[in-house]
Amino acid sequence: MTIRHSAVNNAGLLLAAVLFIGTVSASTSETAAPAATDDGEARMIVEKADQVRFPADGFQVDVTVTTVDKEQKADIRKYRVLAKGNTNSVVMIVEPASDRGQIMLMKGRDLWVFMPEVSQPIRLALSQRLTGQVANGDLARANFTGDYNPRLLRSEKVDGDDHHVLELTGVDRSVTYQKVLYWVRAKDYAPSKAEFYSLSNRLLKTCRYENYRTMEGKRRPARLVMEDALRGGEQSVLDYTGMKSRDLPDKVFTKDYLKKLE
Repeated sequence: MTIRHSAVNNAGLLLAAVLFIGTVSASTSETAAPAATDDGEARMIVEKADQVRFPADGFQVDVTVTTVDKEQKADIRKYRVLAKGNTNSVVMIVEPASDRGQIMLMKGRDLWVFMPEVSQPIRLALSQRLTGQVANGDLARANFTGDYNPRLLRSEKVDGDDHHVLELTGVDRSVTYQKVLYWVRAKDYAPSKAEFYSLSNRLLKTCRYENYRTMEGKRRPARLVMEDALRGGEQSVLDYTGMKSRDLPDKVFTKDYLKKLE
């Protein structure tokens, strides 16, 4: 009898456990379903905003980065960027003269820097600081579409215009920022501002997209203003000039070709 009652009790416990697991699984599935569903509208908005920021085909642009600290001391650095699509780019330091010859190469989300005094390229992280408030990925990679899973949060008025407000979550930890809040103007998909967050959801910096003017056939932001959210009063301004189309063969974006670039 004791064995029999024990068996019945065990069977009851097993059934309860199965039912509990099934309930939890169903609950988890229902909760996870929205995150697993691709937000097609949000992705379309981010893709169109990427096309506003930069041309899809090969191009060259010069970038002047002016960083001002709390004491209002300015540091000016100049770069030349060669890019093809959203995944291949080369960043060459033009000024200061002491750093001239250093070149960054990005393929996909892999980034290297070539330094004249070092025989082999050195691997870098996209999130690593380049200068001031500018990370390597801010200059070398402009592919929000490929780096983030977007979600449309709401609509919002900014300076009288309707904007889409999106939350972008990094596809993995190799991206420049782990989360981005992104404001895109509804009528023409022009980016207006962004907030960049760390893995721990700490606000790192903010960005404003300004000075829209026609470059390579489309109105694009010619100035980005990036402000440190942790240390007030420090900002970096990126001014884009001289944008032009260039026929850039794939061999340009290889480690072996870096020394040949001018």
